[in-house]
Amino acid sequence: MRVATWNINSVGARLPRLLEWLESAAPDVLCLQELKSTADAFPYEAVQALGYEVAAHGDGRWNGVAILSRVGLDDVVRGLDGGPDYEGVQEPRAVSATCGPVRVWSVYVPNGREVAHAHYAYKLEWLKALKAAVADDAAGDRPFAVLGDYNVARADTDVWDIKLFEGATHVSALERAAIDELEAGGLAEVMPRALKYDVPFTFWDYRDLGFPKNKGMRIDLVLGNPAFNAAVKDSYVDREARRGKGASDHAPVVVDLEL
Repeated sequence: MRVATWNINSVGARLPRLLEWLESAAPDVLCLQELKSTADAFPYEAVQALGYEVAAHGDGRWNGVAILSRVGLDDVVRGLDGGPDYEGVQEPRAVSATCGPVRVWSVYVPNGREVAHAHYAYKLEWLKALKAAVADDAAGDRPFAVLGDYNVARADTDVWDIKLFEGATHVSALERAAIDELEAGGLAEVMPRALKYDVPFTFWDYRDLGFPKNKGMRIDLVLGNPAFNAAVKDSYVDREARRGKGASDHAPVVVDLEL
C-alpha cells in the first residue's frame, strides 16, 4: 500500500501535474495541503476518473486540505475538534478518514509568520489541539498516521543554512518542542531515505533558484503510530515532482507499507 503527502500549492493551478503524478506514482492514498480552493470547487471529476474518492475541506483562501483514496474513504472528519480560531475563524487545515486498513489525517499546520506575531501563538495552540485530537487513533492498534506540511524544520540540518533562520519561525525551540510533544502522544516520524542529497528536503522556494541550488527545507512530515511504522518498507521524497514548469514548491513524501 502506498500512502503519500503533498503540499500542492493550489490544486487548480497544479491540476495537470497532480493528475500526471497520480498516474505515474499510483498512490493508494494521497494527502493534499494548501488547496487554495473551496471544497465545492475541488476538481472532483478529474480525480475520480482515475479511481480516487475525495474528501476535501477548504474555503478558497491560503489553506485547504484533502484526502484522495482508491482503497475506500470512510468516517471522514473535517476540521480540528477543539482547534483554535484565528481572527474569529477556524481555518480548514485538517481532514481525517479511514482508507482501507489505515486511518490518516491530512494537516496543514499554520505558518506562524514571525515569532512575535499572533499567528505564531496560534500555530502553537493549533499543534497542541492536534495532539489532543489524534490521541485515541495514535494509541490504537489500527495503522494510523498524521501526514502533511507541518511548517517546522525539526533539526538545524533540515534547512539549507541555519544561520539565515536565526530568530525565525519554523526552527524555533517552541515549535520543535510541539512536534516532540505530538510524538510523545504515541507517534514517531517516518524518515524518508536520502536520495540525491544527504537531507531529504521537501520544500524549495521559487525565488533565487531555490530548487536547482538545493536551498531547501524539510517541513513535510509523516508521523505514524507503532502499527503504521511497523509496516513501513520504504519512504522517500519524490524530487522529480518538483522539477519543471508549473511545479508546486513542495515535493511529495511517499511511504510504502506492507500490510
